[in-house]
Amino acid sequence: MIKKTYTVSGNPIPQQRHRMGRGFSYDPSAPDKKRVRLELLLKNKKVINIGAVNMFVTFFMKRPKSHYRTGKYSNMLKSDAPMFHTKKPDIDNLLKFIMDCCSGIVYKDDCQVDRCSASKVYCEKGEEPRTEINIMIQEGK
Repeated sequence: MIKKTYTVSGNPIPQQRHRMGRGFSYDPSAPDKKRVRLELLLKNKKVINIGAVNMFVTFFMKRPKSHYRTGKYSNMLKSDAPMFHTKKPDIDNLLKFIMDCCSGIVYKDDCQVDRCSASKVYCEKGEEPRTEINIMIQEGK
C-alpha cells in the first residue's frame, strides 16, 4: 500500500457546468484546473497506472467575518457561529473538480478511484483556505 498526501493552496473550487456559446461548448473551470494541475504536477513524481485508489479529501473553507465577535474580542467566534460548513459550494462539485485535476497526474484515470470520502470544514483563525488530499493506493490489478 502506498500513501501520498497533497495540499492545494487557495479557496476550494467547485466544478462548474460546461457552457454553450455560439455552437461550441467550453469549460468555465479550465483556468482554475490548469492552476491546480500545475501545483499537483510540481508535487508528484510518478503517475499511478495500476491499482485501486482510495481518496480522502478535506476542504478547508474560510470563515466569514460575521462568525467573529468585534472589538477586543475580534479573534473569538460568536456563540452562535456554526461548527459545520453547510453552505455552497456543494461537496460533490468540490470533489469532482479535485478528481478531474488529479486525473493524469496523481493517477491515470479517475475510474481507478474505488472509494472516496470528503468533508468541508472551516479554517481556524489565521489558517489559509486549502484542500488536503490523502491517497492510498492498493497496488495490483
